[in-house]
Amino acid sequence: MAKAKEVNQKEAVKVASVLSFERKLVSSAGYFYGTNWNDRAIEALLPLSEISVRGVIANRQKGKYNQAKFEADAQKANLQTVDTCTLGKEQDTLKVSFTLKVLNGVEQPSSCNSEAFQQTYQEAVKQYIEEYGFRELAKRYAQNIASGRFLWRNRFNAEQIEVQVKINDGEPLKFNGFAYDQHDFSKDYPELEPLIVAIEKALSSETESTLLTIDTYALIGKGQPVFPSEELVLNKDSSKFEKSKILYETDGTAALHSQKISNAIRTIDTWYPTFTEKNMAIAVEPYGTVTNFNLVMRTPQHKQDFYTLFDKFAVGGELESAEQKHYVMAVLIRGGVFGQGKDA
Repeated sequence: MAKAKEVNQKEAVKVASVLSFERKLVSSAGYFYGTNWNDRAIEALLPLSEISVRGVIANRQKGKYNQAKFEADAQKANLQTVDTCTLGKEQDTLKVSFTLKVLNGVEQPSSCNSEAFQQTYQEAVKQYIEEYGFRELAKRYAQNIASGRFLWRNRFNAEQIEVQVKINDGEPLKFNGFAYDQHDFSKDYPELEPLIVAIEKALSSETESTLLTIDTYALIGKGQPVFPSEELVLNKDSSKFEKSKILYETDGTAALHSQKISNAIRTIDTWYPTFTEKNMAIAVEPYGTVTNFNLVMRTPQHKQDFYTLFDKFAVGGELESAEQKHYVMAVLIRGGVFGQGKDA
């Protein structure tokens, strides 16, 4: 009778209307340096350069085709001013440096207006940690760090990649960025073990927060272009002459956005329903959104989205698989505002 009463009480608990979580993987910006693969003692911060180019009209034509109008438009010069970033003429290697702080306390919301919900949520997280720890998630984060996934476009241009990771004040661990699969996390890589353990212990609150200092070297070629993050300018006035491409810089140095680095590190979701068809790891997001392919992998219709799973998990319900639990915890590590709202 007591057990039945406890179950009924859990079923009556609703997700808090005010509920948010701080992210537990906190990245800095990724600063760009130019250096040489065989002589890394000499390095220099990479600035942005502004260039003006005279291009041609090459975009797809819209509406009904008009030969005279097309020829008139095509004969016009396509004048553009853009930001660019390149290695120096004697530099063959891009170095990207950033820090990643791994925080504990995923069991504690940063805001929650329901004591009853907070209790069931904390019980669910405690049970998850006791059953699985954070090893599976830590293994995936570590693999993405070691592969240099956060280099994005710069990774495709590289001939060699070396990732160096310092755990707190320890000696740097060195990894060959091309040695790790980016879409299959089932393989074991013994050399990743110290990094996996450090991330797992921090997330599990076995240690205080852990600071990873990450220096990545990509051999690209002397004077070759490199690719910082591109800025999204929302209030751009098209009637005025503006740069058509604005790259990200901080303190005069080309860089990757912290958000872009974080997105790469949390690209660990191979649990979504159509993974066997797509064979592509995606970033952990509440709806499995992949904006560059205009895809949504976790729609509420199929009940595999975060909110459907979390609303069950957080009040003591049982999810169908360990994979669903890993996904829910990964979204909580990502952080966000997940309350039911006033109208729920």
